[in-house]
Amino acid sequence: MCGRYTSTRSPEDLTRLFHVTDRRPEEILAPSWNVAPTDEVYAVLEREARDDGDTVRRELRALRWGLVPSWAKDPKAGSRMINARVETVHEKPAYRRAFAKRRCLLPADGFYEWEPVKDKATGKIRKQPYFIHPADGQVMAMAGLYEYWRNPDITSGDDPDAWLMTCTIITTEATDAAGRVHPRMPLALTPDHYDAWLDPHHHDTDDLRALLTRPADGRLDARPVSTAVNNVRNNGAHLLDAAT
Repeated sequence: MCGRYTSTRSPEDLTRLFHVTDRRPEEILAPSWNVAPTDEVYAVLEREARDDGDTVRRELRALRWGLVPSWAKDPKAGSRMINARVETVHEKPAYRRAFAKRRCLLPADGFYEWEPVKDKATGKIRKQPYFIHPADGQVMAMAGLYEYWRNPDITSGDDPDAWLMTCTIITTEATDAAGRVHPRMPLALTPDHYDAWLDPHHHDTDDLRALLTRPADGRLDARPVSTAVNNVRNNGAHLLDAAT
C-alpha cells in the first residue's frame, strides 16, 4: 500500500512539468514531507470544458486523499479508500466508474514504507520507515483516480462546499528497492503515458490497463529514516534524513 508520501514541488513547477493549462490560484498547498490520508494533495487531471465537449483542459487541482464514491452516505468512507489495487481497480464498485472516466496523476517526490525488523536491544519487532524515491530525483507521477461526492445536507448547487473531490492512488506489486521493504508500492506512470491516461475521452478498459505496467528495476532508491515520520503531526525536510 501507500500510506504516506512527500510532495514539495510548487504549483508553478507542477504546471510546467505536466503542461497544465488551467490552475486555480486559490488552491495552493504548502510543501509537505509527510502527506497523510485525508490531507489535500495536488492532482493533475483533464476535464471537458462545460461550453465545448470537444475541448479538454488539463488542470492542477487540490483534492482530498481518500476516494469517496458518489453513492457513499458520508465522506468518512474515504479514509478506507486511499489505495486501489491495479489488479482489481477496473472492476471494484468503488473505483470502476472513476477508472473509466476520472483518472489523474498525483505528483510526489517519493513515498514511505515500513519494514518489520527485530530490535537488537529488546528482541522485539519494530517497524523501520524507509523513504523510497526515484534515483534520478525526478517527480513521481503516481496513477490515481478521482471522484465527486455531493453533500446531501447542502441544497444549493452553487455552494462551493456542496461538492467534495477526492482521490486514490493505484498500487502494484513492489519491485526494485521498494520490493525489499514492502510487497506493494504506488504505480508511477512514465511521461509517454500521461496523455493517454488523463484523456477523458479514453474509455477502453483493456487499453487503460495496458498503461499500468510495473516499473523497471534500477529506478528507485530506498534509505531508512527516523521514526519521526510515524507521527502525522511531524513535518519538514528533516524527515528525509538518513536514520543513524
